[in-house]
Amino acid sequence: MSDKCVVMTTFSDDAVGKAIIHSLIEKRLAACVQVQAIESYYHWEGAVNHDHEKLVMIKTTTDLYEQVEADILANHDYDTPEIIQLPITAGYSDYLQWIASECK
Repeated sequence: MSDKCVVMTTFSDDAVGKAIIHSLIEKRLAACVQVQAIESYYHWEGAVNHDHEKLVMIKTTTDLYEQVEADILANHDYDTPEIIQLPITAGYSDYLQWIASECK
């Protein structure tokens, strides 16, 4: 199993997103955070919703996942935010080493 991962979350409020991102980077819980505009369709509280959100892809280590999750929850405004960990099963070795060196 890889010791590097990508954690994904979403946000709709830019101030919330910036708080999450800056907290993760400043605490060295993430080596890199990428943000992309997306449209989300989902069921919530009995209704189908369509929102414009930002998808956040956080490059980190599996050892830090619980801290990353806690930090997202501490800064997020959603009742049930998406927080998903995806393993990095392969990648350019220099980049993977960089992730390890940036995350503390």
